[in-house]
Amino acid sequence: MALALAVVIALITIISTVLFAAKYWWMPALASAHGGAIDQQIVLTMVITGVIFLAAQLGLAFVILRYRGRGQTASYLHGNNRLEVIWTAATAVLFIGLNLMGQHVWAERHFRPAADDALKIEVVGQQFVWNIRYAGADGQFGRTDVQFVDDAAGNPLGIDPEDPAGKDDIVVPTMAVPLNRQVEILLRSKDVTHSFFVRELRVKQDAVPGMVIPLHFVATAPGNFEIVCAELCGLGHHKMRSFIEILPEEDYQKWLQERAVPN
Repeated sequence: MALALAVVIALITIISTVLFAAKYWWMPALASAHGGAIDQQIVLTMVITGVIFLAAQLGLAFVILRYRGRGQTASYLHGNNRLEVIWTAATAVLFIGLNLMGQHVWAERHFRPAADDALKIEVVGQQFVWNIRYAGADGQFGRTDVQFVDDAAGNPLGIDPEDPAGKDDIVVPTMAVPLNRQVEILLRSKDVTHSFFVRELRVKQDAVPGMVIPLHFVATAPGNFEIVCAELCGLGHHKMRSFIEILPEEDYQKWLQERAVPN
């Protein structure tokens, strides 16, 4: 039994390592300028933890095989305090080091503001849909107020009907952004905490009620990608999804014009 268990552990370890090394299970296609740095950090973490995983599991298989029962009397070992201190310290250094190496990637996304000329798009989550708002021809978002929220009347964001800036605002259930242009998302929630997640853009950010949370990116590959809510937000969470289409600038302008509010 000990031999069989050792072989099974070794096989599972080697096969899973080979599958990851061959990128059989891997990340989706990259479609943003900042995503390369995130992928690099993920790969570094996986390599380091993968080496530890490989060594630990093969070591376990060896110990099971080497010290399997042969009818001998078991001996008691109290432990080795020095080894435990070294192992704990090494683990702490590893995890703190990974965090220090990755902090600039995280800080770049959250502390550095978007450029002044970035395209601003408002994204509002609610159970269980995404509402996306674009400023109209005037380039300004209209004022919103909770007293004007009326989903049945086609005003899910509560745009003030008396505000001239809001009369040409475009509110749609799906999103489009131009290729190779910085986009700033203004993320909000109407009810509970949601999470705006686009795998290919390497973008994931919680939407918190009462807050406007900015995040920015530059899309670098054309395509149509899924937007999902990555936060358990209620019974209909599984169907809270939309799509983001990345288009050349000319096609993006046509997309906007097709959805523009008639004068």
